[in-house]
Amino acid sequence: METPGQPLCFVAAAGSLLTAACWSLYRRKRAAARQLQETAKFPLDQSLKSVLSHAPGKCLPYAVIEGAVNPIKETLNSQFVDGCKGVIQRLVLKEYKMVWNRTTHIWNDCEKIIHQRTNTVPFDLVPPDYNPGVSVRVIKPLESSELNLETVFEKFHPAAQTFTDIIGHYLSGERPKGIQETEEMLRDKDIITGVGELVLDSNVIKLQPPKQGLQYYLSRLDFDSLVRKQESKAKLWKILTLVFGIITCATLLFILRRQYKWYKMEQEQSRLQREMSAVKKQRLQELDLTEDEVPQNACAICLTRDRSCVFLECGHVCSCMACYEALPIPKKCPICRNVISRILPLYNS
Repeated sequence: METPGQPLCFVAAAGSLLTAACWSLYRRKRAAARQLQETAKFPLDQSLKSVLSHAPGKCLPYAVIEGAVNPIKETLNSQFVDGCKGVIQRLVLKEYKMVWNRTTHIWNDCEKIIHQRTNTVPFDLVPPDYNPGVSVRVIKPLESSELNLETVFEKFHPAAQTFTDIIGHYLSGERPKGIQETEEMLRDKDIITGVGELVLDSNVIKLQPPKQGLQYYLSRLDFDSLVRKQESKAKLWKILTLVFGIITCATLLFILRRQYKWYKMEQEQSRLQREMSAVKKQRLQELDLTEDEVPQNACAICLTRDRSCVFLECGHVCSCMACYEALPIPKKCPICRNVISRILPLYNS
């Protein structure tokens, strides 16, 4: 019987760490989703300015607004799409290639961003219907979560390969597939949901990253969809916590079961050794012998004949053939108590 090895202990330790990490992330995501769900939503009208004027410090620590993107001055023009304008532009060049894995001996897909540039211009959020109201200046939009920009252009440029290039790629272990060019934008007039700190500063309402560790959101989703998305993330981490927790508990139970079996086997071995010692002592008294007078190769049962057989599968050599034949069925090794499946005769020369 083997004791639980290092692999099982490593699995249990890794599972415990993953469970704790997933639980921590689940609690954080759940708290963020609940905080978002309980946050008050304000319309973009004069009542918002009035609420801020009477708020402590002219500030609402966490609030929700929904409005249309309106550039303050200039806009960003798309490099690839005519007439496409926005306030945030992200240009990405991504390389796709296949890399030879020397362990599994297969080609694996690999991608790497080789260039990325993000451009922004100041912008406000105005009422979605563009009726006269108030505007909210958006501060540090790139620090927000859920800033899902719209992909306005995407093109893949496959790598041109000659026969010499192919040979070189096989020798180097890398086969380039091509480069993908992508442009993403937050477009002018897009309706977005903003969640953060609202501040009235010099008669200008600003939406900025909140304090106290709260999440800052700018999303093209409506508020209800944004809440559901955050709840789905929390639910995913909860499922992962349960999965890793079950795996960890199952591994620990398996380790404890093996430890218990090992303990019981050790106890049984100790008991058998005591019984063998008592039987041997009694036999020595019957033969009127001392231990020093017993031959080293004597049968452990009768103490008179030589050991003449090997028990399989345990491999013990402790008995003569006559004592083996006298063992009760099922025949078990007197040392380890394992069932004897077959024997091999032992010849002493």
